[in-house]
Amino acid sequence: MDRSVLMLIVLAVLIALLALMLVGWRGRQRRQRDLGRPATVPQDPGADLFSARGFYVATTLAGDPLARVAVGGLGFRSRATVTATEAGIILAIPGQERIFLPRENILGVDRATWTIDRVVEQDGMVLVRWRLPAADGYIDVDSYLRFTDPEESTAFQSTVEDQYLHSTTEGGNAQ
Repeated sequence: MDRSVLMLIVLAVLIALLALMLVGWRGRQRRQRDLGRPATVPQDPGADLFSARGFYVATTLAGDPLARVAVGGLGFRSRATVTATEAGIILAIPGQERIFLPRENILGVDRATWTIDRVVEQDGMVLVRWRLPAADGYIDVDSYLRFTDPEESTAFQSTVEDQYLHSTTEGGNAQ
């Protein structure tokens, strides 16, 4: 066979694979059409409690680190600035609208070692469990964040625990 024919065959296979990936991604988005978009950042989110640059790794259905959420700007890994404010957590991802996790929707914070398409050192990611609006109320999801400095991971986790979780349970507003 001629080299140009082989190259055309390889190119056709690559295009077919890309098309199948696109069909799969669109299918995931279609299956998740009942999931809403994250809340919009309020006019006055209050004082900053924590801010650091890091990585937004993924958001998955709660307890299922392989079930990626592909709607509302949550589908792609990216660099991000993570800011914890008095009103909630803001994820500023370049090129898209900021993602807001209201403090009343934050259910917990933990550490993780792996999620869909990412494995890091033991407890190298911070997992934030929160409620995402859905057609029939809310659905619990896990968002994974990675900071380059382990001290930032610890500081962020402490901020979330102290400011969002302990303050709501002490006030009797736990759900």
